[in-house]
Amino acid sequence: MEKEIHDLWREVRELSLGTEIDRLDTPPSPIQFIRDYVSQSKPCVISKAISHWPALKLWSDPSYLAASLSDDLVSLHLTPNGSADAVTPMNHHDGNTENLCFASAHVEKLLFTEALHAVKSSCKGRNVAYLQQQNDCFRTEYSNVCLDCDGDIAWATEALGCSPEAVNLWIGTDLSVTSFHKDHYENLYAVVSGEKHFLLLPPTDVHRLYVQEYPVANYSYNRDSEEFKLELEQPMKYVPWCSVDPYPSPEKEASERSKFPLFFDGPKPFHCTVKAGEILYLPSMWFHHVSQTQGDGGYTIAVNYWYDMQFDVKYAYFNFLQSVPYESSSLISKLSGREDEDSESSDAEV
Repeated sequence: MEKEIHDLWREVRELSLGTEIDRLDTPPSPIQFIRDYVSQSKPCVISKAISHWPALKLWSDPSYLAASLSDDLVSLHLTPNGSADAVTPMNHHDGNTENLCFASAHVEKLLFTEALHAVKSSCKGRNVAYLQQQNDCFRTEYSNVCLDCDGDIAWATEALGCSPEAVNLWIGTDLSVTSFHKDHYENLYAVVSGEKHFLLLPPTDVHRLYVQEYPVANYSYNRDSEEFKLELEQPMKYVPWCSVDPYPSPEKEASERSKFPLFFDGPKPFHCTVKAGEILYLPSMWFHHVSQTQGDGGYTIAVNYWYDMQFDVKYAYFNFLQSVPYESSSLISKLSGREDEDSESSDAEV
């Protein structure tokens, strides 16, 4: 099975995806979009797709957003490290990785001006704020600036035969990172200010991300003490999540590479930077890791459009592939070697 899985990773790149993400100088026609990208589950970056948006000019000045949304309550997400919805040690102050959980951010409602200040004042290791509510937040919490952008991506709406189920606004700094995950949506991701940096892997590479079940935990934040507390949900609930951090710290790199050889030793993930004024088409079920760089106004700002995916034969194929148990023989050999060493050590102690 190992050879067949590795052949799959190679062939999907050779037959369809190539080695780099396609870049289009102008928006595609609906027919081109559905034929060349959606039907092939192939990402692309599109230029000149939102050049007409007032947001491109207006939102680079934070004072415009502050004035337009001054009386609006918005949902602010807070973490100590900038990693919400990510696999995290239960005690984030130590290096113990035995007790891992899926940690969600502390969320509180604030006036937009207060929330924007919190994002600007973020400090890693203490308090990182991110406006990332999702759940169609652009059309609910930020409705006063909705007219600065299109309500949908017209050529995508025509191609997909439906309107967006949700439109979301993201405002953050380079301290916020989104861990590897997938979504069951066709995603049109438009950057308004700054840059977004995506690492992408196709659904065929699911085994390389070591998806496991993790207990769900939530951060709570005490403003008086400025301290976070991470607590498991009760009753216990588990979610499947990717285990791999593609950018481990230097002190953790060797151990991470040893634990996740399918990721680090396999084909390189696709990388693309999406700049202000560009749209990334991210096909449903593609795994993606996202980091960002601020624009001139001090923030990274993006609007994304989630369109319902088709739960068709591709979805069935993915579920089948994901159900196939797989570990590389090199990993099994390493684990077997460790067991032998442990056994020898145990015998010596006796």
